Amino acid sequence: MLRVRIDKDMCVSAGKCVADAPSAFGYDDDELGTVLPGAAELTEERLIRLARQCPGRAIILIDSDENTVSI
Repeated sequence: MLRVRIDKDMCVSAGKCVADAPSAFGYDDDELGTVLPGAAELTEERLIRLARQCPGRAIILIDSDENTVSI
């Protein structure tokens, strides 16, 4: 199972993740992307697709061994 985080330094607030998966991603007080509890319900394939579509490459996927997944 993949874990998800947002690299705040890379986030450009494009909102693609929020638009495509509003149960999984939202905005924090600085209007940067943030991971919501619903992200745990997404399939690995969907998470990978969302990470690939992120304009800032800010969606980081981490595997069960704590390694960053290359997308």
